[in-house]
Amino acid sequence: MKKPLAALALAFFSALATAQEMPSSAPLFAATLNDLDDKPVALERYKGKPLVVNFWARWCGPCRAEIPELIKFRNAHKGKIEVLGIGIEDKAEPAKEFAKAYDMDYPVFVAKEQGIPLMQALGNTKAGLPYTLFIDRNGHVVQRKMGIVKKPDLDAAQEALLKK
Repeated sequence: MKKPLAALALAFFSALATAQEMPSSAPLFAATLNDLDDKPVALERYKGKPLVVNFWARWCGPCRAEIPELIKFRNAHKGKIEVLGIGIEDKAEPAKEFAKAYDMDYPVFVAKEQGIPLMQALGNTKAGLPYTLFIDRNGHVVQRKMGIVKKPDLDAAQEALLKK
């Protein structure tokens, strides 16, 4: 009887520790960033939708490499899961040209001076790129990934994102 109880306690505390490690999505939904036409957009408009939020920069090689997977994932889940790209960029025009060149067909924003503080508030304390958050419809960060996102990462997050 002691072993199952100890295993249960271990599982409980392990789950609790994991839950505490995930950042809150509140800073994301509180942010207003500019779109590629340099117009402000309140990100609270995406609240209540499953999201893949990808922080990137034009100069970041791994960021460039993951864009095709993000596009495929969004197209496979159109209307169910939204992909948002947040560029750690100062100006909309170069970001717009980059997004066009890479066929980024999902909503893309320019973070300007808010980029690094927003990433840090969302759990990326070292401000490395690329950085991706997976947020369910209830606003909970269910997974996060530092570094390049690949198809297996997206597939693994899909089930958690679509839970009711």
